[in-house]
Parts: sequence; C-alpha cells; structure tokens
Amino acid sequence: MTTVPCDAAPERQRTAAAWEVLFIFLRLGITCFGGPIAHIGYFRNEFVVRRRWLDERAYADLVGLCQFLPGPASSQVGFSIGLIRAGYLGGVAAWIGFTLPSAFVLVLFAYSASALAGPIGLGLLHGLKLVAVAIVAQAMWGMARTLCPDRVRGSIAVIAALTILLITSPFAQIGAIAIGGVIGLWFCRAIAPSDSGHVATPVSRRVGAAALLVFVVLLSAPLILGRHGAPGGFSLFNAFYQSGALVFGGGHVVLPLLQEAFVIPGFVSNDAFLAGYGAAQAVPGPLFTFAAYLGVIIKLPPHGVAGAFLALLGIFLPGILILIGVLPFWDSFRSRPAAQAVMRGVNASVVGLLGAALYTPVWTSAVKSSDDFGLALVGFALLTLWRAPPLVVVVLSAVGGIVLGQIA
Repeated sequence: MTTVPCDAAPERQRTAAAWEVLFIFLRLGITCFGGPIAHIGYFRNEFVVRRRWLDERAYADLVGLCQFLPGPASSQVGFSIGLIRAGYLGGVAAWIGFTLPSAFVLVLFAYSASALAGPIGLGLLHGLKLVAVAIVAQAMWGMARTLCPDRVRGSIAVIAALTILLITSPFAQIGAIAIGGVIGLWFCRAIAPSDSGHVATPVSRRVGAAALLVFVVLLSAPLILGRHGAPGGFSLFNAFYQSGALVFGGGHVVLPLLQEAFVIPGFVSNDAFLAGYGAAQAVPGPLFTFAAYLGVIIKLPPHGVAGAFLALLGIFLPGILILIGVLPFWDSFRSRPAAQAVMRGVNASVVGLLGAALYTPVWTSAVKSSDDFGLALVGFALLTLWRAPPLVVVVLSAVGGIVLGQIA
C-alpha cells in the first residue's frame, strides 16, 4: 500500500479529504451498532475491503496498537484512519463524525428522559443487537483468513480467546495481546518479513513527545492545582479525563470508573446513571458518548450542552493524546524483524479477541432463540456472500427484530 504523506498534498486536497472523512464517519456514526468490537468490523469492511485505504496487516496493526493503549479503541482506530487519510484535520473529522450522532441522541435522551418501550421498541433494539452478531462474525472470519493462515497463529488466536473467556479481569485483554506477542516473538520469526502494512502519518516525533507531555500534565493536574484551586468547569472535565485515561480493555470498563466518580459522591443518582447507560447501549457509535448524557444531568457546573461538550472532550482526549504520542515511534519499531514477529502474534491475538467477543457479550446478549440465530445468519450471509452494505443489513435486522417481537 502506498500512502502519500499529507505534507506533500496541496491544502485544497487535504481539506477535500477531510470533508470526505467527515461524511464517511458520520454515516458510520449513524449505522455502527454493537459496541467497539463491532465497530472494528464496520471499519474493516469500509476502509480495508471497500475503499482499500489500508491493507489487512496495517489495519490489524492499528487495532493491536489501540487495544494496547488506554481509551476507546474503536474511536482511536477511527481517528488514526482519518489522520492517515487527511492529516490532523482528518483525524478530528473522523472523531467528530463518529461521535456526534450518538452524543446528540444521548443529550436528547438526557433532556427528555424517554426511551424506547413496548414490543416494537424492544424488537427494534433486539434486531440491532443481532446486527452486531453478523458484523463481528464477518470481521473475525475475514481477519482469520489473512492473519491466522498457519497452525501457530491459529493457536495463538485460540489462546487469546480462551484467556478472555476464562479470566474476568479487565486487564485480560491486554494480557492476551501480550501473550500473543511473546509467542509470536519465539515462534513466528521463520515467516518471511512482510513489507505490507506500512502506515504513514503526519505526526512528527516532536509532536508525539509533546502530546505525551500534555497527557501526563493533564493527568497530574489535580495534584498541581489542588482540590480547591481548579477553575470553573475544570472539575467536570478532569473527572472525565481521569476516567478516560484509566480505561483498559474496552468501553464497558469505563462504567465502574464513572460510577465511582459521579454516583458515589452524589453528583448523579444511581437510577439516572443506569438509565443513561442502558440508553447508550441502544445507540450507534462509541460507548464513551455516555459521557454526554452525564454532562447534561450532573450536579457540577456548567451542566446542559456545555457540560456534555466538556464531558466528551474530557473522556476522549486522553486516548487521542496518547495515540498521537505513540504513532511517530510505531512504524520504526514494527519494521524490525523481531517486532514483526511480535506483531504477527499480536495480530493473531486480535482475531482471538474478536472470537471471544463474538460469544460474549455479542452472542450471549443477542441470540436467545433459533429465530434470532436465523436472523443473524441472514445478516452474515448478506455481508460475506452478497457484499451487502452494512446499512442494508442494519435496516433488515431492525425490521426483522420488530417482526420477531410481534410474533413472540
């Protein structure tokens, strides 16, 4: 794959590319149901299979890197894709496009305190869960064929899946990837080095180091400013920043962190907290947009839309900063033979993570009957055999969920 550095592209071309990124991610932000693992499947279908902006190994490397780092992995992958395509403006456009739709819906939910109810609403939500089954199954199938073509890497994927399924710790995901890297270092050296997968980003090492410095300074800000010396609105921003900086292992891990930060001190009632978290499961896009809902209802200034903005900025910023900080050093690291062997193991582990997620929580929360399995199977066939657009599968699965709900 050849990627033209953004610095060599004319300003008008970069701006046009950023608009392209924005519109694509807006569509994904409206249609990407099913949580971060499903989002990775949607992104793969859009940017690896359909648009060929990245090859399979480059994409898997990005996923592996973002799984290692704290923060929302799917949003970090999306930001990286936008950054590669259209520079910093493209990264911001990707984040805005992917985040805005679900954040907007959750802000409306916070103001209206209403949710889908009744058989039609419940059937619709259930159909959307079944979309995730088809998307994750398609992603696992496609990535396994490319990234686990031999017994060693297939075995690494199985080990990673078993690690996730048998160990309940939120750090199990990081452990599974680390184990895959160690096994790859020892057993995947004999494989011929691959030149594919190169990722060119506009981030210099100086900018990366500055991003890491800002990440650490903001993380240490409460110690620097003291409990009572923070300016207005900073307490709200900082509470979300601290939570976003400590999330490893997927978006759902942020739940106990936010609960401890806001429910225990009494800033948000437990009932309101759980209601918003339930609504966040029903909307597309990143789970971290749950912060927008909390920013509206929380008993910390500035509340409302301004509070939602500060909450979103606070919870997403640490993951973006640390990603920018690591990217300049990533390509040189992974070009070494030993690093390539590690990444083969890591890529196989990512396939195992997809397989584990396909079972739980995706399968266990969605497939409750043979009818559910049939609807998910139809979605999988449409995606893999007929190359149907994900939006078509989303609509058909939603309608199918409503129909099954009415029959039941």
